[in-house]
Amino acid sequence: MLPLLQINDLQIEFPGKDGTTKAVHKSNFSIMPGRLTAIVGESGSGKSVTALSLLQLLPKQTVIKGEILFNEDGKRSQDLAKLSEKEIRDIRGNKIAMIFQEPMTSLNPVYTCGDQVMESLVKHKKISKASAKNQVLALFVQVALPKPAEIFNRYPHQLSGGQKQRVMIAMAMSCDPAILVADEPTTALDVRVQKNILQLIKGLQEQNNMAVLLITHDLALVADMADEVIVMYKGQIVEQGAAKEVLQSPRHAYTKALLACRPGAGSKGKRLPVISDFIDRENIHDVVDDNTSNGIKDLKEILSEDNHNSDSISLMEKQSILSVENLTVCFPGKRNIFGKTVSVIPIVKNVSFEVMKNETVGLVGESGCGKTTLGRAILQLIKPSSGKIVLEGTDLTTLNSEQLRLIRKDLQIVFQDPYGSLNPRMTIGDAILEPLNVHQLHHSKKQRKEQVVELLEKVSLQGDHFNRYPHQFSGGQRQRICIARALALQPDFLIFDESVSALDVSVQAQVLNLINDLKAEMNFSSIFISHDLSVVHYISDRILVMNKGRIVEEGSADDIYFNPSNDYTQQLVQAIPGKGLF
Repeated sequence: MLPLLQINDLQIEFPGKDGTTKAVHKSNFSIMPGRLTAIVGESGSGKSVTALSLLQLLPKQTVIKGEILFNEDGKRSQDLAKLSEKEIRDIRGNKIAMIFQEPMTSLNPVYTCGDQVMESLVKHKKISKASAKNQVLALFVQVALPKPAEIFNRYPHQLSGGQKQRVMIAMAMSCDPAILVADEPTTALDVRVQKNILQLIKGLQEQNNMAVLLITHDLALVADMADEVIVMYKGQIVEQGAAKEVLQSPRHAYTKALLACRPGAGSKGKRLPVISDFIDRENIHDVVDDNTSNGIKDLKEILSEDNHNSDSISLMEKQSILSVENLTVCFPGKRNIFGKTVSVIPIVKNVSFEVMKNETVGLVGESGCGKTTLGRAILQLIKPSSGKIVLEGTDLTTLNSEQLRLIRKDLQIVFQDPYGSLNPRMTIGDAILEPLNVHQLHHSKKQRKEQVVELLEKVSLQGDHFNRYPHQFSGGQRQRICIARALALQPDFLIFDESVSALDVSVQAQVLNLINDLKAEMNFSSIFISHDLSVVHYISDRILVMNKGRIVEEGSADDIYFNPSNDYTQQLVQAIPGKGLF
């Protein structure tokens, strides 16, 4: 059987003022019909650039060498890199479809979600709008969108991140493509929906004999889904082969590092290894290491001498710092419930819990369950409808704006999207300096600037980064900048809202290690919001499980992870990708 896609000596270069950047170096691989091939690696490894080159979606000045041979009918190959704009338009979204990583920037904000999916069907399948609408509603059901008829008429900003991603997946599936390119398609999704979506993609792949090219940094997904895996590092393919063989017996140091960086069931209380641990131990360019027989087991033994803090984090005091009592948050809107039209929609419903001093409480649940709304209500960024939020004896719900401004010094947040939460026109030094100026901390500008430099160094950045702008940093560095800004006022309480969910596993490990180090040094308490139970188990002392606006289970991190009692929690744990491998 001939490959559906054959890549021969692919080179991708970006010319610039300071010279040419080589993004991909002589890559060779093939994709067979009915098979799922995964490309894994960190940001900057060249995996997304490779995927975008298939559909000529890279900037016009990009230099592409080599062949990208698409053989749909098994008889005649087309070199996709040499097609005209008109020819490639007939292939995009039709014969080769793509699910992009960031749905908010991929969806048009001025069109409803239904209209955007219909557009592809009407253009490529030449069917009526009525027929296209019926197919869109069926696709929305397939990708597990709640209330498909309502979602059809909603705009992207009215959906959660996970719901927007599912709309993108429905759009990509709409024309039954021969190849589906999925670029980090489940990064923003909770584990249960992630599992459903991946099973859907796998089922459609087998049903239609469709080839899937999965771009991911998460080897756990590869363990559950892929037939073949390609590992990329700095634009080069360093290892490829059958997924099970590569994951169970990795031969390249970089592959071993990717496997070891992800928090596993046994890593709680230990320092997570990072890529540099392996690059220092082995020459990253030596592809084969014949002395390594088992990837996971040997890696943990190799790094065991470096692990510290092996005992689980204990609480300094059993004294409450935050008490949430019967908290309810409603949003205005209209919805028909049991034949009655209600003017408000409850998002958080009668939630109560406590956080102790120096404790990290994990908050997990699906997209749309109310996690982020609860976090923002605690910060008073959203006004609750009823209930109390008591921080060190003060009920925040009773304070006026001036009183809140003063108390927010002790209550900070690290948002999910570091780039969106930093001002692109403000240097990162000024961004961290701003809260110090607002609250007039220290006696002079010089002292405040010295404090900012100290914070930058504390989060593993350099003092001379002070005058750089957000776009000059990687995603992991930007997240560390946001952590430094949140720590500038030395708060007693921090909320981490999905602050590591979109990071590469190695960068995620660095940030998690940093959070643990800073917590040990500064003794702050925190709520860690995430849909990734493995990460929450690693970082948290206790875990709260949220479903449909309510806390359905709470307990110690180990109890929730290893012995969940609630049916919903059990489903979340069972859906963790690659749990057996890690």
